[in-house]
Amino acid sequence: MANREALRELQTRLASRLKAARSEGVSASWLAVKAGEANYLFPLAQSGEIFPLVNVQHVPYSRPWFMGVINLRGGLYGVVDLASFLTDGSTSARTEQSLAQASVVTLNAMLELNVALMVDALAGLRKRDAFSEAVSPPADSPVYFGSRFIDLNGVPWQEINLQSLSQLPEFLSISA
Repeated sequence: MANREALRELQTRLASRLKAARSEGVSASWLAVKAGEANYLFPLAQSGEIFPLVNVQHVPYSRPWFMGVINLRGGLYGVVDLASFLTDGSTSARTEQSLAQASVVTLNAMLELNVALMVDALAGLRKRDAFSEAVSPPADSPVYFGSRFIDLNGVPWQEINLQSLSQLPEFLSISA
C-alpha cells in the first residue's frame, strides 16, 4: 500500500513539474519512462497527462499490445502497452503487481488522438545536459525513433517521437 501512495505522490510531483515546465519556458525537454527492459524519452511538447493504470476495459479481437480502453477525466482513451507494441507483443506476461505500479501517459491534445501509453515506471523529466552523448538512430529503426541518448551514468535512452508514432497505420489499427 505504501508503494501505491509513493507512486501517486511521484505522479503528482511529475505532473506539476510538467505543467510548470510548459508554462515557464521549457527547461526540461523530455519525460523519461521505462517500458519493459528499456528506457524511453517522450518530448514534453507531445506528451499529455500522467495517470495511474486503473480500470482498463478489455476490447475483444484487438492486438495483444492494445490493453483496452480507460476513462480519464471523462474521456475515453485507448491504452497501448508500449513495451509490447515496440516488441510486436513479445514481452513477458505482466503480473498484477507490475500492472498496479504502471502508469499511463496520454498524448498531447494537439495530436488529436485519445491514446494513453502504458509504461512500467516514470523516471522524471530530463534536460539535454543530463546526457553525455546523442547518436542518430540506425537506418532500419522505426520512423518514430529519434536520437538515442546516453546519460551521465552510461544508461541508454531512446527518444520516441509521439507525433510520428500516432500517425502510423499499424499503431492506429488495433484489430487482430
